[in-house]
Amino acid sequence: MRVAIDPNDQNFLEQLHRMCGGTIQEICDAVGVTATAVRQRLGRLEAQGLVIHEVVRAGRGRPHHVFRVSDEGLRHLGENYRDLALILWRSIHRIEDDAIRNTVLRHVQDEFVQQYGRVTSEIPIRDRMVQLQQELSSHGYDVEIGDGELPVLRENSCPYQDLASTDPSICEMEADVYSRILNAEVSLTQCCLDGHSFCEFHVQELTASESEK
Repeated sequence: MRVAIDPNDQNFLEQLHRMCGGTIQEICDAVGVTATAVRQRLGRLEAQGLVIHEVVRAGRGRPHHVFRVSDEGLRHLGENYRDLALILWRSIHRIEDDAIRNTVLRHVQDEFVQQYGRVTSEIPIRDRMVQLQQELSSHGYDVEIGDGELPVLRENSCPYQDLASTDPSICEMEADVYSRILNAEVSLTQCCLDGHSFCEFHVQELTASESEK
């Protein structure tokens, strides 16, 4: 998932990429801001892994630092999969053969489960949810665990807003993925599409017979 950064830092990163990197002074000249402002932005972007710097020694002069967009930064700049995701999702649902369509959707689920990894099923359900929350957070999801009669996994923003607004079945698939990862019954009880400020999933232990399936 795309790293969330300040819009001004985003513009700065794009300019740095267009100029193929540079020294502090070269960047100042290119973007028209002070050296202090440039250092602050570079520091933030380096901390996020989006910018790297290297020491360059040329001739007898003092070595200088050259700042460039990192590989992670290049991936960030190129991460705009919205249109492709919409096209692929619509194409899947246009498959007329039910068996083939369901097989493809199952493979999509399998990929999500593999990406986030199954949690340790022998530990208590809340500990499993913490494992999943940590994994989702590492992928850029804004997720927290809420208290209630049943354990609750809460997404403070929809990761599939555009897809879900055209086809809510993506929400059902997400619940199924979480169910497989947690080895638990997961149900979507609140959704951003219904005007809520978050999506909420209730999590419940499977019965002995259900867990054996």
